[in-house]
Amino acid sequence: MTVTTSPAAAAGAVLRARRNRAGWVFAGALAVLVVICCASLLLGVRDLDPATVWQALTAPVADNVDHMVVLQQRVPRTLIGLAAGVALGVAGVVIQGVTRNPIADPGLLGINSGASLAVVLAIQLLGVTSAVGYVWFAFAGAALAAAVVFSFGHAQPVQLALVGAALVALISPLITLVLLRDQATFNSYRFWVVGALTGRDLRSLALMLPFLLVGLALAAVLAHRLNALALGDDVARGLGQDVGVTRALAAAAIVLLCGTAVSLAGPIALVGLVVPHAARRLVGADHHLTTALAVLLGPIMLLLADVIGRLVVSNDELEAGVVAAFLGAPVLVAVARGRRVVGL
Repeated sequence: MTVTTSPAAAAGAVLRARRNRAGWVFAGALAVLVVICCASLLLGVRDLDPATVWQALTAPVADNVDHMVVLQQRVPRTLIGLAAGVALGVAGVVIQGVTRNPIADPGLLGINSGASLAVVLAIQLLGVTSAVGYVWFAFAGAALAAAVVFSFGHAQPVQLALVGAALVALISPLITLVLLRDQATFNSYRFWVVGALTGRDLRSLALMLPFLLVGLALAAVLAHRLNALALGDDVARGLGQDVGVTRALAAAAIVLLCGTAVSLAGPIALVGLVVPHAARRLVGADHHLTTALAVLLGPIMLLLADVIGRLVVSNDELEAGVVAAFLGAPVLVAVARGRRVVGL
């Protein structure tokens, strides 16, 4: 006796299988993130045991050096790594979705360069030298750069990339000119530009948290619009979507998310490139799923880079931005060479 399966039943089975797979992926990513957060609290130049960390979190002793290390250094850098990683991961999904460019990230659109120029000018002209002081200038520079790119790029994928590259080419010599003429500015700027989670505190996070939340809300709203846009502008319009509104919302989300990330951690490279590819590889091209998974994968990559940076150099640390670049560089090379890293 032959049992036939209707197309609707077969499609339902495939959908259930995909949902089950996505559920396992999200559960696994959450477990990995929890482990990395624990490692971020435990490991470093001064390794601590779990009991000490737990006591520092629940019943801290004022004059205990280990407790001060946990509360004043590792808790802030872990929370900032979580926030900046989420912002970078989700921003990467939005940027690659709206530009339909598999190698798009905040650096490609000139957002990091805009933030860097603003910080350089703040240091030289206003004498700003603290990480908290850089926050608003970095955010404003990132926002201005994104506004310029989307205004002159006319929201077209190729033009956005070209305008972003032109903006980077324009800003980079200006930054170099200022730094070569002012050694004091260079000394302050070089610690920020490498990208790191150290030297930041929870005041910076409190300032940027509202922008992060609004950016995430916009990214969630954009998910179904980006799914339609991935089929092409004409198809999206045929489905009743206003493509201009979609790109305007995407620009706002990118400004808020990238501005938050750069303000908190400096211009971290390649996290916004790698995370969308990893998310699509794990759960497919649906922006609802990739955006949600990027919320987990972004901080996983950034905190992993931070933890590795603490361990690879004896009695010292390698900045998270440097390690993240090493982790992301092979993906960038593979995508640029046209290898099938993921399917867009």
